[in-house]
Amino acid sequence: MRWALVKVSLAVTTMVVLAFAVPLGLVIREMARDRAFSNAEREAAAVAPALSITTDRDQLERVVASAGSDAGMAVHIPAGDGQDAIELGRQRAADQDIAAVRKLGRASTTGVTGGSTLLQPVALSTGEIAVVEVYVPESEVTNGLGTAWAVLAAVGVALILGSVAVADRLGVRMVRPAQRLVEGARELGEGQLGARVPEEGPTELRLAAVAFNSMADQVVQLLANERELAADLSHRLRTPLTVLRLNTASLGEGPAADQTRTAVEQLEREVDTIIRTAREAKPQTAAAGPGAGCDAAEVVRERMAFWSALAEDEGRKWRVAGAERPVRMPVARADLAAALDALLGNVFRHTPEGTAFAVDLHNGEDAVIVLVSDAGPGIPDPEAAMARGRGSGSDGSTGLGLDIVRRLAESTGGDVRIGSSVLGGTEVRIWIQPAGRAPVGRGHRGAVRRRRPGRLATAYHRSRSR
Repeated sequence: MRWALVKVSLAVTTMVVLAFAVPLGLVIREMARDRAFSNAEREAAAVAPALSITTDRDQLERVVASAGSDAGMAVHIPAGDGQDAIELGRQRAADQDIAAVRKLGRASTTGVTGGSTLLQPVALSTGEIAVVEVYVPESEVTNGLGTAWAVLAAVGVALILGSVAVADRLGVRMVRPAQRLVEGARELGEGQLGARVPEEGPTELRLAAVAFNSMADQVVQLLANERELAADLSHRLRTPLTVLRLNTASLGEGPAADQTRTAVEQLEREVDTIIRTAREAKPQTAAAGPGAGCDAAEVVRERMAFWSALAEDEGRKWRVAGAERPVRMPVARADLAAALDALLGNVFRHTPEGTAFAVDLHNGEDAVIVLVSDAGPGIPDPEAAMARGRGSGSDGSTGLGLDIVRRLAESTGGDVRIGSSVLGGTEVRIWIQPAGRAPVGRGHRGAVRRRRPGRLATAYHRSRSR
């Protein structure tokens, strides 16, 4: 593109320069010729008054000499009234040309060796016609013409070079953003997801850069969402794996039991590997639309019915409160179930057998609160536990469970907090904003001011601490 612009500019500018320079050169030449013959006419006019008064040879010679052009001027006076013809100076024009001017009584020019001559007729007092011949050499006609043409050519060349330089700069300004766009596309195609291009250059290329960067962001977002989905779906396998691992304890001894336990452990390790490999981003949990959602009380009862069997096998005491009446929550049923399974799975995975736990559900105008508490050893660093992918550092811990819960709450504008429970262990509080409020977007999560717990949450904590 760059060289194409240079070639086009070179061709166009050359044609424009030639279109103006050639006629201008011819005009300059004609002006130089007119200037030379104008000077010759003035010299001839200087002799004409003397010829109209006298035809004396001596006097005419002095007049011609005083004009300063005796070397290039000749005077032809015909014979008449008993007077012989007089010829002053060097004759260069042909006799027939002089006779023709005398006959027509009109000035004319004629070419001679080395230049041209101006033949100017002058009427004498005797009625005869004398002819003044002024020689105009070719050097006088072309005087200054070479310099003028050289200047004109230099100006034309400068215009051409300037046009080429400007076209080259414009070409670079257009080509460089295009090259960066090509390089960015190549890098993105090679898997460099951070490839972006500067949004500069002409309007069209700038818009193309904006579209490319937006596309790259969308690609990164889609890939992150895919990895996140793979990690979350893999994490959901932890619940049935936990059941299998707990059930293998009742198989007793024997080759089949050992193989089953080994297979479950291997499967857990593979799931952990999948989760850690897929985990790279933090996609937004999609919020349910108007009129959608689920009955949180029904989901809590269903999941507690599932986990109660395992709790009885391990001798754990458990309690459910607040799930007697329907509680609408603006989240998908599967997402809430996955969040509860993640929290309850952590209780079974990270607390000793026989540790009690409880699930409390409270509904109010400003919040829906789900509390999962246990009597275990607690979490020493809640901030680190909430960091995605950190986990506890032990086998079987990927750190995604609490992040699933956090994204569920933040999708509605709520949040998740970890503290100490009245049972003596850990308490995870999920604060869900009721339907009708705009969910917190993924890209605006850091900019949204977290709401403090409402009066319902404050009253609830006070009642539990009594």
